[in-house]
Amino acid sequence: MTRLRLKAILAATLLCFPAGSCLHAQSGPDAAALWRAYAAHFLTEDGRVVDPQGGDRTTSEGQSYALFFALVNDDRASFDRVLGWTKANLADNNLGAHLPAWEWGKRKDGSWGQMDPNSAADSDLWISYDLIEAGRLWKSTRYREIGLRLLHEIARRETATLPGFGPVLLPGEYGFHLKKSWILNPCYTPLFLLNRLTKVNPAGPWIGIALMQPELMRASTRKGFAMDWVSYTPGSGFEPSRENAVNSQGALGSYDAIRVYLWAGMTSDEEPARRDILQALSGMSSYLAQHAAPPEKVDAQGEPMGADGPVGFSASVLPFLDGVGDQAAVSRQMQRIESQLDEKTGLYGKVPTYYDQNLILFGTGWMQKQFRFSADGELIVQWQSR
Repeated sequence: MTRLRLKAILAATLLCFPAGSCLHAQSGPDAAALWRAYAAHFLTEDGRVVDPQGGDRTTSEGQSYALFFALVNDDRASFDRVLGWTKANLADNNLGAHLPAWEWGKRKDGSWGQMDPNSAADSDLWISYDLIEAGRLWKSTRYREIGLRLLHEIARRETATLPGFGPVLLPGEYGFHLKKSWILNPCYTPLFLLNRLTKVNPAGPWIGIALMQPELMRASTRKGFAMDWVSYTPGSGFEPSRENAVNSQGALGSYDAIRVYLWAGMTSDEEPARRDILQALSGMSSYLAQHAAPPEKVDAQGEPMGADGPVGFSASVLPFLDGVGDQAAVSRQMQRIESQLDEKTGLYGKVPTYYDQNLILFGTGWMQKQFRFSADGELIVQWQSR
């Protein structure tokens, strides 16, 4: 993108003050081109998404996002490759009956395979959603049937009802129900996914989990900032959790929590709970009214810790800032993203990372209306109108 075109885009963006009033079809990076660059850089011929910064490992998260963006880009060949690899290597060749292992890579003995057979419920939810929506958009009963079978397993093995609170999605099948408490991850339950899964599986727990999302956000944030992990104890409520903290840093709002803002912003403005969720995250909107980038870390008291987050964080907050009507902050984040384009690779960041590119695909693709989610969670894609 030329600097002249970028200035024109930013000038147009600044003219749009009411939340959701602008059509962002031309703003920011070319989301379709970014998917092609992403696939060329991170996706193998057999359908495995490689995380170079993670020792070339593959996660169910990466596979779930690749399925989503293949569908958004009407790239059925890539979708089938990713689905085939996921089924064979993470789900023991039966995705409808087995929850995918969350991590696959090089083991200590030098062999390659599943490194941790436990599941990651957010990825499972996304994979089920991807398959159900691929079945609808591409008119495939096979995709839909696999997605519904997986959804049944998620409901059976990754959900719980917390005493004094209500139904929740556990982060995985094992290890998140402790003796007196439960560990949750607030970014694992995008409301638009829950709304869609409620529609296709009304007998499941999805409507109950969806109804609890505003309260989960209000109770688990600190000074309007989302946390990566939270613990729930009956009688005491929610607290930032140290159980899953990385490198003993303590409870934080950081690389997981940044997706809370992303999902909140991408929720349809026809969803009544959206306003309450955006208000529960007011700490981030207030911070970005005064700062050039989202903080990389927020401590357990809800205090930003200084350093700016990577470029993907800026993309994550674009729909959120659009939702709260701060178009000046939208422009600042868009400028930051554009300034970190690596023209040789078509990727973003000083060292283009797998995770940043995913966040940029989400944030900028939504801003460009490459995809949207309806009030009941259906995926709306640009290629439908071609």
